[in-house]
Amino acid sequence: MDKDLSNYLLIDSDPLLSRAFCANPYAHTVIVAGANTRHMVKLMFDQQVKDYCYCDFDNEISVAELSSYASRHHSVAGVLVFSCAYESASNSFKWVIDSLHENRLLINKQGADYHLTPLTTPYHQNHLSCNQDPDILAHLGD
Repeated sequence: MDKDLSNYLLIDSDPLLSRAFCANPYAHTVIVAGANTRHMVKLMFDQQVKDYCYCDFDNEISVAELSSYASRHHSVAGVLVFSCAYESASNSFKWVIDSLHENRLLINKQGADYHLTPLTTPYHQNHLSCNQDPDILAHLGD
């Protein structure tokens, strides 16, 4: 795997999978998002990720806050999600993932290598998308 993952948002669905993935030298520029703050802080402390953001993917407000944070502070290039997590997920979780960014990649581990394959489900541009104009977001509270 030799892809530039700068500013990709990694969905932290399993701490062991995320830690193993982020241990690779090409993954240290990702932004990790999930509900396990302690784990994400440790990844950042170990310099395995660029940034982290708490997100309860079962709570639409939490996902909207993640989207707002990512739009304001990072130019998100895409979303990374482990294929096992996406394939076994509820329809509502899949809808959230399909709303975060147009460029969504599934992570598959084969032996010692990771392979990324594009997610071909339809993208849903909405209030949960991480590529919103930060200037527009700044005026939403006015």
